[in-house]
Amino acid sequence: MNDTIDPYAAAPQLMKSWTALGTAIGESLEPSLIELVKIRASQINGCANCINMHTYEARQKGETEQRIYLLSAWREAPCYTDRERAALAWTEALTQIAQGHTHEAAKEALNWEFTEEEQVKLTLMINIINGWNRIAVGFGLWYDMPMKAAA
Repeated sequence: MNDTIDPYAAAPQLMKSWTALGTAIGESLEPSLIELVKIRASQINGCANCINMHTYEARQKGETEQRIYLLSAWREAPCYTDRERAALAWTEALTQIAQGHTHEAAKEALNWEFTEEEQVKLTLMINIINGWNRIAVGFGLWYDMPMKAAA
């Protein structure tokens, strides 16, 4: 028995709108930042499909292996900018909001690094990837990404 539902087949118009919204938001900030946010939220949510997809997409956009591998320990890794750190802290605060409303420090860093408009765009992106994580985990989705053979 296969419990996987293809959301695009089950609700094509809504999924098309959902995808278009995610694409528009994803194009509103720098690509490397968006991919880091998507990967980090997906790590927190345990979404293998989205981790697989967004690490692949990050590499395609020029992200380094080092920065991808260190993302789960970004606070201790010196390879992220202050802007990226603010985005990652905000991602964690919103993704884990059910664990307590302790996002004041993350919001303060966000205020230093992002305009109000950028803060809204980033917050929308965090909501989109958290939604995708729930769709992928909930319906057991797995999309294979093309992989290069190891050298």
